[in-house]
Amino acid sequence: MAKSGLLRPAMLAAARSPRIERTISRMPATRKLVDRFVAGRSEDEAITNATALLGSGRYISIDYLGEDTTEIDQAHDTVSHYLRLLAQLARLRDLVDSTGAIVGPLEVSLKLSALGQSLPGDGHAIARDHAHQICTAATESGVWVTIDAEDHSTTDSTLSIVRELRADFPTLGTVLQAYLRRTESDCQDMSGHGSRIRLCKGAYREPASVAYQGKGEVDESYLRCLRVLMNGEGYPMVATHDPAIIDAAQRFATEVDRKSDEFEFQMLYGIRDVEQRRLVEQRHHLRVYLPYGDQWYGYFMRRLAERPANLAFFVRSLVPGSQH
Repeated sequence: MAKSGLLRPAMLAAARSPRIERTISRMPATRKLVDRFVAGRSEDEAITNATALLGSGRYISIDYLGEDTTEIDQAHDTVSHYLRLLAQLARLRDLVDSTGAIVGPLEVSLKLSALGQSLPGDGHAIARDHAHQICTAATESGVWVTIDAEDHSTTDSTLSIVRELRADFPTLGTVLQAYLRRTESDCQDMSGHGSRIRLCKGAYREPASVAYQGKGEVDESYLRCLRVLMNGEGYPMVATHDPAIIDAAQRFATEVDRKSDEFEFQMLYGIRDVEQRRLVEQRHHLRVYLPYGDQWYGYFMRRLAERPANLAFFVRSLVPGSQH
């Protein structure tokens, strides 16, 4: 197994370690890579980067970083951040509309654990109510909302909340992770008329009992799930940087006569910019997942674990006197 393959589980474990977070956060080399993957610390910085992406013909999904909230005040603070963000997105949409530009639906992404899902007592209800508050403001601002996926222990609660919220917010999207063994079935259950499903491979450390472990198995699962979504009645959101899967998505769409505006590709901020622009030039919908905020550590570590080239750069940067 390649060294990067051995390091990936360790990096995912480190993503949940407060001690390692303190160490890595103090390293001068960290900031450069964080700036590549994270679009600023504040709403203003996120909006500036979002505006540039919209100007290039791309769509956006903005995520205020944070997860595993342990205090109710933290959850309230996250809601406040989203409400401020949505107010700015409403003004951004008005500004863009006044120029006559064609911009796809703006979107925010939510992690339910940041809204209190894991709080003692009824964290499920707390997260649901907070998400409802954000969805209400998003509807008033003309902004879509997608509920992010987290580790497998949250999946049942998350999908239950999504089903509840869809009664009031039928355009609400959710994320399904192809490496989970259950996901093909979830795709069948969740891809009805009007649904929006973001399909990704998955970025958390999961046991073999619930998740495929090898790249080949994960890729095969992704393609099975993608075919279910393309054959479904909803709007598939194909979250991938993998050229083979991008080609497969185009092929599957052609087979079922899906037009280019009936699904979209999604990629992460700071990754494969040239490919993002290429897909836009081919008149595909391409949405960039744009995270911001101070709580970047867990997200950053998962991005390092996903991409060996980034991980190798980061490891080299820790060696005194190394050349970059």
